[in-house]
Amino acid sequence: MKGVQMITQILSQLIQPNILILCLLGTAFGVIVGAIPGLSGVIGISLLLPFSYKLSPVEGLILLGGIYQGGMYGGAITAILLNVPGDVVATCTAIEGFPMAQQGRSKEALYYSIFASVFGGIIGVLALILFSPPLATFALRFGPPEIFLLGLCGLSIVGALVGKNHWKSLFSVSIGLLIATIGRDPMSTLYRLTYNVNWLRQGISIVPLVLGLYCFSEMFLNLGQQIGEKSFYKDESVKRLEVIKNILKKPFNLIRSSIIGVLIGILPGIGGATAVFMSYGVAKSNSKEPELYGKGSTEGLVAAEAANNALVGGALIPTLALGLPGSPAAAIISSVLVMHGVVIGSDLFTSRPEIAYTFIYGLLLTVVAMLAIGVWGVKYFSHILKIKMKYIVPVVVIFAFFGAYSGSYNLTDIYTAVLLGFLGVLFRKLDFPISPIVIGAVLSSMIELNFRRTVQMQSATDLNIFMFIIKRPASMVIIAIVFIFFAFLIFRNYFRKRRKVA
Repeated sequence: MKGVQMITQILSQLIQPNILILCLLGTAFGVIVGAIPGLSGVIGISLLLPFSYKLSPVEGLILLGGIYQGGMYGGAITAILLNVPGDVVATCTAIEGFPMAQQGRSKEALYYSIFASVFGGIIGVLALILFSPPLATFALRFGPPEIFLLGLCGLSIVGALVGKNHWKSLFSVSIGLLIATIGRDPMSTLYRLTYNVNWLRQGISIVPLVLGLYCFSEMFLNLGQQIGEKSFYKDESVKRLEVIKNILKKPFNLIRSSIIGVLIGILPGIGGATAVFMSYGVAKSNSKEPELYGKGSTEGLVAAEAANNALVGGALIPTLALGLPGSPAAAIISSVLVMHGVVIGSDLFTSRPEIAYTFIYGLLLTVVAMLAIGVWGVKYFSHILKIKMKYIVPVVVIFAFFGAYSGSYNLTDIYTAVLLGFLGVLFRKLDFPISPIVIGAVLSSMIELNFRRTVQMQSATDLNIFMFIIKRPASMVIIAIVFIFFAFLIFRNYFRKRRKVA
């Protein structure tokens, strides 16, 4: 009887006009902020955080939850239309979505992205509802050795799968790993690879890196281009139901990508980019048409977007169940609860269940709002391609300047982004893939920090580093999964070659 009363109470709260309006406004704001180069849902949440303190706990959480969900999707819009990811998590979306826009299939790509994002968002929220305690407990088993192995797993899987030439891809990954080591050593606080250049001492963060390699390089290449030379608007007739049917024709890709997003999301500090890169890499490795990747593969686009929004529910699992934020956005959202005197953690679901469950079920509302905004906006978003490049370039560059500066409020980030823009142009001219650079930079600090922590832990035992890692049960599970994955790849490639010869 008590459960029925709580469900009734939750539903009555969620259908209140103020909740519905805040949900819609928060999601719309998140989509807009996510689409602006250099900005993200985290920045959007930070901007409206003071306002959320003046609202009730449920209202504030719904507003910020909408920004979080919408921000994860918003980056796909500019990634598809301009090859300018609004956020690093939209990198793989740009790889597949922009070629589709160049082919005049911009509306189709936008529909694939919104429907995949909605499905991933629903899976993430369902996981949050059903599996919060057990999944969060499982996440606690991952110490530095497991996270180190997970980083290597992401590096080995994705780095070898991006680009036509594996050697060029590996070189790009190495450049990304190297770039991430510039600046202050996180453990010893000594400076590395700075060569007494002051602006290098702060290091190169991921925001100017992505903006430089994608946004600035794309705009530099577009200087002097006329409308239609690189991509063009086509008033195509796209049936939404047909897109949904095509997505559901490969349900395993959709479900697998969403699960990867959830599982990576529950591991605090891993980051959304890791989930998207791993999901995209696994999708390509299991695809029957891997040659289409990088040329407008809807399968790859779906994998990236599903993992992207599934991450939202996954990152909130350890936040609500254990009080351990799974992402920066989740950390900010948890501060709203703390400001209202609500203790997060295992007692939340027993002491203040009405707040916890109203917020969780309210996230389903944000997914619905995202669907409405995305589907309604497709025909308007795609009109960006009608605008002449001489107008697009300065506007995007101004937003990119703002995005680079807003990360740390340091002008050197703008200079860094511009210089990396020239590096991006050079790599594109030489046909070196750019995405592995971002992958390497994203995973570098995670791999390095956790390896060094693992060495410190191992030094207190009589085991060598190899035995110390493999004797941990969670590490053995990760290693077994990686071996199975690569064995599958080898056998699949072997049988494909045999079929071609026959």
